[in-house]
Amino acid sequence: MGGSARNQGVRDGDDAPGQSLYQRLSQRMLDISGDRGVLKDVIREGAGDLVTPDASVLVKYSGYLEHMDKPFDSNCFRKTPRLMKLGEDITLWGMELGLLSMRRGELARFLFRPNYAYGTLGCPPLIPPNATVLFEIELLDFLDSAESDKFCALSAEQQDEFPLQKVLKVAATEREFGNYLFRQNRFYNAKVRYKRALQLLHRRTAPLDEQHLVEAAKLLVLLNLSFAYLKLDRPIMALRYGEQALLIDQKNAKALFRCGQACLLMTEYQKARDFLVRAQKEQPFNHDINNELKKLASYYRDYVDKEKEMCHRMFAPCGDGTTVGEN
Repeated sequence: MGGSARNQGVRDGDDAPGQSLYQRLSQRMLDISGDRGVLKDVIREGAGDLVTPDASVLVKYSGYLEHMDKPFDSNCFRKTPRLMKLGEDITLWGMELGLLSMRRGELARFLFRPNYAYGTLGCPPLIPPNATVLFEIELLDFLDSAESDKFCALSAEQQDEFPLQKVLKVAATEREFGNYLFRQNRFYNAKVRYKRALQLLHRRTAPLDEQHLVEAAKLLVLLNLSFAYLKLDRPIMALRYGEQALLIDQKNAKALFRCGQACLLMTEYQKARDFLVRAQKEQPFNHDINNELKKLASYYRDYVDKEKEMCHRMFAPCGDGTTVGEN
């Protein structure tokens, strides 16, 4: 992404003379608003479903004024774009309409007329009055939060009226939100989403032939919770959720690894070793597990050395021939 409309396949010599750059560009674009207020040109096709109303979207975008090479607004320089909710965080009506026409992975160019952008007044000093603006938008991903929010607001009795697949879908959405927040290092907020997912799964009783679906979903959330609590420097809680994951799958290498990490943080070296050796047995060539065992050995050596030094001081002879602690 990047660059102005001038160097995005539109040249001054193209089409009818006397037309502005954006007028020439608009002639080859699709009208998605019905009044030619929002025009679209797909640069790269996406895949999957269209963005749903009230979804939260993850996008990269750059906005340009006509005859300007540099964008007046862009988030492409951010390492991790912010998740934005339609109807709340996106203020341009044209951008919202444009996003509703997109699929995951799609890259598109849009022209927004003033009534779909910054209006008759513009946005001084950057945007002049009655400005048509060009936006390039890449849809990285979107999450349908409306369905999840509505479902979580229901009582337990109302939720029980829905089929199991609905509960699993909502729990998966909550977990996906948690994963996004986790990647942004917002560990507390991620933990809240994970707990919400776990609560939904704990509430639901499933028939025996479908119980494995609930357990599989719980396992993923428990592993996420254990990791989130490690990041929050709360090893006791990390261990608790790791052990709950092991109740579902006693040979799960990730759960064993998380429990080992938690015990190491709590300086419970023997327990840490037990968990990590079990994890290594499941995945002998796992780099993280082997490194954690090396770290444990180093910490334990330091611990033993300090214990020896403390014992030496306690029983070292004093000047009068007694040892420390003797009456």
